[in-house]
Amino acid sequence: MHAELVLDARCGTGESPVWHADEQALYWVDIPQRTLHRLDPATGTHAQWTGDEMLACVAPRAGHPGQWIAGMESGLFAIATRPDGTLAKTLLASAAHARHGMRFNDGRCDRQGRFWAGTMHMDMAAAHPVGRVYRYQRDLNAEVALRLQFEEMIVPNGLAFSPDGRTMYLSDSHPQVQKVWAFDYDIADGTPHHRRLFVDMTALPGRPDGAAIDANGCYWICGNDAGLVHRFTPDGRLDRSLAVPVKKPAMCAFGGPQLDTLYVTSIRPGGDLTDQPLAGGVFALRPGVSGLPEPHCQF
Repeated sequence: MHAELVLDARCGTGESPVWHADEQALYWVDIPQRTLHRLDPATGTHAQWTGDEMLACVAPRAGHPGQWIAGMESGLFAIATRPDGTLAKTLLASAAHARHGMRFNDGRCDRQGRFWAGTMHMDMAAAHPVGRVYRYQRDLNAEVALRLQFEEMIVPNGLAFSPDGRTMYLSDSHPQVQKVWAFDYDIADGTPHHRRLFVDMTALPGRPDGAAIDANGCYWICGNDAGLVHRFTPDGRLDRSLAVPVKKPAMCAFGGPQLDTLYVTSIRPGGDLTDQPLAGGVFALRPGVSGLPEPHCQF
């Protein structure tokens, strides 16, 4: 299947693609450049805004037009675009990082609009198991807070939720781990339980990176370092692998008017790129299946 280049964005680390259905536009971030991108595929219009911290994951905020919740370096923020190309931000919740040199990484909303996001140490080679996964929601006492859910991870990644919201997926993409887990998920209180191994990717090409769920409940995950996007059935069987013309696809998301386009962001590493000049670009695949609308953060 041919991967179409949507934008030669040259992102250092292109992550967190989100299809904004109300705008019929694709948003994503470039983590090291601290930038939020927007593309209107119908017109090809591209815009970008820069903040004062790295931003790694975003989701639109319900009831706050033009606002996003964003996992950045020091915590979760409400961000909004400004006409001058910068991002306004308001702190929602600080993160109690385990050590210096950490930031947020992968994140997304569950079907009920709770925002989940993980943190990691930026020196991946050090393999510090200090990554944490948090849930941001309103508690029973009506307090909106960031609650710690998992600890002792290296690079939390691959967050996704089944179409009915009752299965949660989470991976650790570090080369020493490369596993994806599934959990039973209590949609009433946002609690995962019954953790089990979903896929061990050590025997497959590519490390598990960012993920998406299609309308059939299949789990799509980028195979970083292998130039592939894998589709797994709900029972963990590898169904297919689609190629993109770069080595490091980072995250995927369904978009387009019918949600039948799979957008893929990527990473542009340093060094010789003669064999992957489009690294850091955004690509589109037509896999023959559709995705689901991305939930907005309700808090």
